[in-house]
Parts: sequence; C-alpha cells; structure tokens
Amino acid sequence: MEVTLVLAAGGVAAGLFGALLGLGGGILIVPLLTLGFGAPVREAVGVSLVCVIVTSGAAAGVYLQRHVANLRLGMVLELFTAIGALVGGLAAFLLPEPVLAGLFAALLAYTALSMLRRRLGDAAEAPLADGAPILEPRTPATPMAAWREALSGQDYRVRGLEAGMAGSVGAGVVSALLGVGGGIVKVPVMHLVMGVPLRVATATSNLMIGVTASASAIIYLLRGGIDPLVAGPTALGVFIGATVGSRTAQRVDVRVLRALFVFVLLYSAIEMARRALGLA
Repeated sequence: MEVTLVLAAGGVAAGLFGALLGLGGGILIVPLLTLGFGAPVREAVGVSLVCVIVTSGAAAGVYLQRHVANLRLGMVLELFTAIGALVGGLAAFLLPEPVLAGLFAALLAYTALSMLRRRLGDAAEAPLADGAPILEPRTPATPMAAWREALSGQDYRVRGLEAGMAGSVGAGVVSALLGVGGGIVKVPVMHLVMGVPLRVATATSNLMIGVTASASAIIYLLRGGIDPLVAGPTALGVFIGATVGSRTAQRVDVRVLRALFVFVLLYSAIEMARRALGLA
C-alpha cells in the first residue's frame, strides 16, 4: 500500500511537469522507477509509455479548447514520429540495460545544453529568424513553402519543415527506447528549429506524444514489458498531475517553463548517467 501511494505521488509530479513542459512525464517516471524502486530500465520505459498516453489524453483536450496547440502541424509531424516509434520499439529489446540508461542520460544533457544556449528573455514568444509575424498573405514560391504557410500560426511562421520531419522520426525512436513520449525532442525541434513559440510547442507536443507512445507501447505490451501493478497507480497519479498542469499552464511565465525544463533535464541526466556507470 505504501509503495502504491509513493508511485501515485510520483505520477502526480511527473504528470504535472509533463503537461507544463510537453514532455509526457516519462522524463521523471523512468528515473523514479529505476533509481527509486530498482526496476529494470526496459520495464520502467514500458510503464512510462503508458503514463505518457495518459498525460497526453488529459492535457490535449484542454490545449485544443484554448486554441494553444497547432493541430495541423502536430498531425503532419506525427506521421513521421509514429514511424520512428515503431522502429525504436523493435530495437529497444536488442540493447543492454546500461546502454539504454546511457542513451537516456546523453539525450537529456544535450537537450538541456541546447535550451541553455538560447536566451528567451522578454522575446520568448517572438518568432525566430525568418519567422517574422505574418502581416500580409503572400503566395508561396514552392510546394514546401506552401506547406509551411499552411502550418503557420496567426502570429508566427513555421520554418525548417524538412528538419522538423527528420527530428520527428528521431523523436519517435527516442520515445520507444526511453519512454519519454518524444516530447523531449519535439519541443526543442519545434521551438529552436522551426520557430514555433515555446508555449505552442509544448501544447502541440502534448497532442502528439499520446499517439507516439501508443505506437511503441503495443510492442512492449506484446513482449511482456509492462507491469500492470506498477503502471496502474503511476498512471492514475499522472492523470491527476496532467489535468492540473494543463489547466495552470497559461498562468506560468514562459521563462519559468524554460527554467523548469532545463533543471529537470540536467537532474535526470546526472542520475541516469550514474545508473549507466553502475554508481547508483
């Protein structure tokens, strides 16, 4: 009973962060289960994928209702993410546990450093480079430009669509291997590469991660990689946390979101690196 309550409490925290940052909660679930409860990394990833699906379901409706997420962009990128998720799900059972933990730590550290290099300041919601605010409609010169135009928001213009598609495939592989829903890749790709405002990127990521996690969770389920006794209370806590997080996201300053993002990434990277090296 005590373990169940701890799992549920951890799920609440993971769901809250997942909804606020578009990460799906897996970034905390995997370290919680592996470092706190001694679960194998692969089993923790399977449980995390279930929690990611719950997080997405709880948060997606709220973001759509408030018109924060870019649904068209999310669905286009998700086509490529699902492909990566299927490939990653098959590869996950071929890699040793320390390798999975090391990959998790490396990805977290790299993403945190990437976010630190870019200053948001007061212009956090401003578009990047050629993503200037849309003042007048213009005729796209190429089919790809037409796609970017169609996927852009009212106050920002999407760029780097090709890079975003490639990054989405990588996000799918990462989701299946590490159980993070791919949000840890999708948010930086959409924000830093494609010029999507951070708040829109996190909301759109929350729409996508449920579909991404479902594609790879099926493989884990068929191979017996999901423990229902662990997944049940953790997923329940995640649902509560995600519901609260999605309804309070609009009240949180974007700079606070960024600080939380980087802090959680760095902390998780250190802990998973210790696990990979046999120090934890």
